[in-house]
Amino acid sequence: MRGHRPQFLVSSCRALLQETKAQSLVRKYGTVSPVTVEPTPQSTVFDRALEANAPRNNWTKDEIKEIYDTPLMKLAFASGTVHRKFHNPASIQMCTLMNIKTGGCSEDCSYCAQSSKYQTGLKASKMVTVDSVLSAARIAKDNGSTRFCMGAAWRDMRGRKTNLKNIKEMVNGVREMGMEVCVTLGMIDLEQAKELKEAGLTAYNHNVDTSREHYPSVITTRTYDERLATIKNVRDAGLNVCTGGILGLGEKPSDHVGLIYTVATLPAHPESFPVNTLVPIKGTPLGDRIGNKETSPFDATLRTIATARMVMPRTIIRLAAGRTTLSEEQQVLCFMAGANAVFTGEKMLTTACNGWDEDRVIFDKWGLRPMESFEVEALRELVSSSAPLETQAERPLATVA
Repeated sequence: MRGHRPQFLVSSCRALLQETKAQSLVRKYGTVSPVTVEPTPQSTVFDRALEANAPRNNWTKDEIKEIYDTPLMKLAFASGTVHRKFHNPASIQMCTLMNIKTGGCSEDCSYCAQSSKYQTGLKASKMVTVDSVLSAARIAKDNGSTRFCMGAAWRDMRGRKTNLKNIKEMVNGVREMGMEVCVTLGMIDLEQAKELKEAGLTAYNHNVDTSREHYPSVITTRTYDERLATIKNVRDAGLNVCTGGILGLGEKPSDHVGLIYTVATLPAHPESFPVNTLVPIKGTPLGDRIGNKETSPFDATLRTIATARMVMPRTIIRLAAGRTTLSEEQQVLCFMAGANAVFTGEKMLTTACNGWDEDRVIFDKWGLRPMESFEVEALRELVSSSAPLETQAERPLATVA
């Protein structure tokens, strides 16, 4: 009868539906095998560092070691990728360092010519005048340096009220030239750090030198925790922290990991991380022990820079003491792997320094340029606003007062 389904057809359809409820109605063609979905591999520490969009400071030593031990070509390429995500790779900060008080330091740092405990032929002197500092800063600025650093050889600032007054005048005068200003004056307390901040200081340098484990074999007159206390005072005063280390102190690769671990797990990453290579000085314990031998191979320098860039993506990484031993190509490879600052000028405290003319030739050849004063702060504003870094060189940089 029209309009009525045969009872056997209804029953057959119901049976078919019951049979196929738990089965997939996938049509098979020939002998094609079903597609097997492979499980997604878990990302490694290295992968997560490469893909990071912001710094983190809860690193473990094992995580940093995993990155440090990555095959060097892979590590350097990855660190360069991270560098381009957070920085303009063509910009190199040019810093000039002036010794404003030479020698006579009571510390026993086994690498330093300025310790009063060693006979290095260096004559101790009083602090230089404010005018001489400002004159040197003008020369540095005229030659392309945009950050002027001043170092004094003493243990701390206790009882140095007159010296602090003069240093604040120096800081203020250099800042009025439109340059960034950094000082390294040994240990300081919070109040002294605040005074320097009010005078216009940009950053304070206080290196931890090496890992906590290796440190006692290098210095005995100041503890590791005292160094960290000074860094805390600097940060609490609102100053940028500049802290790094020295390669070639008789340390092991694990100490490079330990050095990076120390600074990468501070409450905030340092604004600047100097990577020094020991310059052996006759008369110092390390200088006499090492003599003319190579203090640290280049691959250790490159590996340390690349690891630091992966772990501290926004930090300025500075090629510091010992750069004169690097060839032009080695320096450029460091820049490609994440280094973006150098010390340049006539001298670096008591050791030789690459000159402005030499750096100018390298910069011109490789398409690099001196970083503007406070450029990093302006770039961070662009990064935080999600502006493409490719347009950074074409956009005016904000001036930071």
